[in-house]
Amino acid sequence: MLGGWRSGVVMVMVAGVSGATPAWMDPSDPPDVRAKALLAEMTFDEKVQMLHGPIAPMPCCECHNASGIIDKACAYTGNIAPNSRLGIPPVNMNDGPQGFREAIFPGTTTAWPSGLTVASSWDVNVMGQWGDGMGKEFFAKGANVQLGPGVCLARVPRNGRNFEYLSGEDPFLGYVLVQPVIKGIQSHNVVANAKHYVQNNQETDRSAISELVDERTRFEMYYPVFEGAVKAGVGSMMCSYNKINGVWSCENPTTLGDLKNSLGFKGYVMSDWGATHSTSIHAGLDVEMPSAKFMGPAGINSTLQAKGATLADIDDSVTRILTAMFQVGVIDTFAKDPMAYDVSKHSKNVTTIAAAELARTLSAQSTVLLKNDDALLPIAHGKRIAIIGLADTDNALTHAGGSGQVTPSFIATPLSSFKAAYHGGVVTYCNGSDVALCAAHAGAADVAIVFAGTLSSEGSDRKSLSLDDGIAVNNQNELITRVAAAQTNTAVVLSVPGAILCPWAPAVKAILTNFMPGQQAGNAITDVLLGLVNPSAKLPLTFPNVENETEFTPEQWPGLPDAPLPSPKTNPRQLCEKLTQQGFAEGFVQGPTTNDPPPSCNYANYTERLLVGYRYYDHHKIAFTTGFPFGHGLSYTQFAYSELTASKTAVSFTLKNTGDRAGAEVAQLYLGFPASAEEPPRQLKGFSKVLLAAGASMQITIPLTPREMSIWDVGSHGWQVVNGEFTAWVGSSSRDTRLTGTFTV
Repeated sequence: MLGGWRSGVVMVMVAGVSGATPAWMDPSDPPDVRAKALLAEMTFDEKVQMLHGPIAPMPCCECHNASGIIDKACAYTGNIAPNSRLGIPPVNMNDGPQGFREAIFPGTTTAWPSGLTVASSWDVNVMGQWGDGMGKEFFAKGANVQLGPGVCLARVPRNGRNFEYLSGEDPFLGYVLVQPVIKGIQSHNVVANAKHYVQNNQETDRSAISELVDERTRFEMYYPVFEGAVKAGVGSMMCSYNKINGVWSCENPTTLGDLKNSLGFKGYVMSDWGATHSTSIHAGLDVEMPSAKFMGPAGINSTLQAKGATLADIDDSVTRILTAMFQVGVIDTFAKDPMAYDVSKHSKNVTTIAAAELARTLSAQSTVLLKNDDALLPIAHGKRIAIIGLADTDNALTHAGGSGQVTPSFIATPLSSFKAAYHGGVVTYCNGSDVALCAAHAGAADVAIVFAGTLSSEGSDRKSLSLDDGIAVNNQNELITRVAAAQTNTAVVLSVPGAILCPWAPAVKAILTNFMPGQQAGNAITDVLLGLVNPSAKLPLTFPNVENETEFTPEQWPGLPDAPLPSPKTNPRQLCEKLTQQGFAEGFVQGPTTNDPPPSCNYANYTERLLVGYRYYDHHKIAFTTGFPFGHGLSYTQFAYSELTASKTAVSFTLKNTGDRAGAEVAQLYLGFPASAEEPPRQLKGFSKVLLAAGASMQITIPLTPREMSIWDVGSHGWQVVNGEFTAWVGSSSRDTRLTGTFTV
């Protein structure tokens, strides 16, 4: 095997004249120039080695024996062997999207807040700090690829992986927020991996479902976050399990072509684990993970002989991989320190006090205050406080499941954190199992705080949006209702993996959500409850009033077996059955876990097109009674908006803090297109988060480019500016707009 992969230490050697610096090691050259120079020195076998994981019968990932000795060939979630002759380090890929998932030495990394959680901050600085904190720990663990961030749009409210994804339900929000995350991760000589490309919007039947999506919808709704990652220089992308319009994502020349051509992606595409179905290098796949069934030497040679791929395809893939490694400093770092990506770093405890403090700050900054009647919050010291529900060591919720799960180094529970910080009063606790007892606790207190929530996981969608589904505790709605009846001063804290139903909302005075808050859940929420942090986060997705409020039909989700493909020449059922039978025969129709259900032949039809999330609510004029709109989030202070001016280049206005304490506001700009464009009623096209002292004001200008006033034209396959009158709304949420103006393009 090349590269001395089985030896104890990988020796760094480079080709060329003795003592001479190889051409590709000149840091003044652009990364792609260096990649091509290195490519020119590689043999055919060395190139193919870059395209896959370990070759069978080698195990594929995260392996160690009973003595704890790690197998170097499969130490990480994904592994590509090194090339010692040319000084190319091993490619060590590791989960996941919200921290280093340490399966061999658990508890030695930080369990950060989830992607959806930090997206609630609507703060590019928070996102950058999150990426920076994760990248630092990945590098310290010897990894040079982080399998994250997760970026998919929350099309399906019950998607089991919404907690991982930083876009929420809006493409512009995702486009903006992903960029600082990528830059933060890659600042530590670690290649970021944006996933899952594309239309990976449900976990039900994820290993076989075909998403039927038209071109305009793909470009306007589902591509922008990946485009943002490209703009930030992301080094890699992960293609998903599903099909798009009948073709597997990892061998779909249309969507992979869109990525590499229309979106301008210069990095490489790896498959999700087990999502490779053929030697599809010619279609746009660059790396097979986690093994070498199709993209190994046998598969590549067979495909070349059959003229299904060319040597130029191989060169392009390897160049993309090397370009990403040069771009973020992986090869240069390895040349300076041959131990930089050594498996010995796997066992290190890399979490620090500073990391834990940052996790606390990020979680607090990402906590959304949904309701605060009579200024119940923040809570003054010296009162009788009843803490109820999921707040103790055995039941506090911090993170959801799957490849995004990180074993925390410790957990700060809400109960212990609040008790430690609260002074001069009495704090009691009731775990929620006895509803009557907890109601009595609440009635005897001055304030009741109910901690409630649920979980989800990779591999399945949620049964419902109810608090009573997802965990063993199934009486939470009753508990909150009974507590609120006994105590008028009731606050509810929701730790949830996405949208949730709040049928009891009118009966309680305060509601907060911290989504999946990470290991510092207790300290962070205590900081907010006691006013040490003034909440400034906003919902990145809609909290509905009732289940399936967007009226998804089974054809839309989870899918039907006989939905038509775009081409009338293809019988979808026959095609699906053929692919499934072939997949079972060859053993590749599978997900990453044995718990995945057998694949079906379902098709999910995106007939809602652009009306996702709040766009649907606005189009159908749905009022909020127990739910909360996209962009909503309160503060312990108040803000006034005035003096709007709007043009096709910018929207300006004045924001003033009219309250008695400093606070931050996310001012949001929504545009309404001319009717001829056939766009949703209003769409987020800009936002600015501003911190203001009490009484202070600031003029805010949100710039506009032609892109914000364009639609995707399927005739020209490009963006086209819409002419006519636009409406600009500025305010505190999609439903709380304070200023309105118009401008003409």
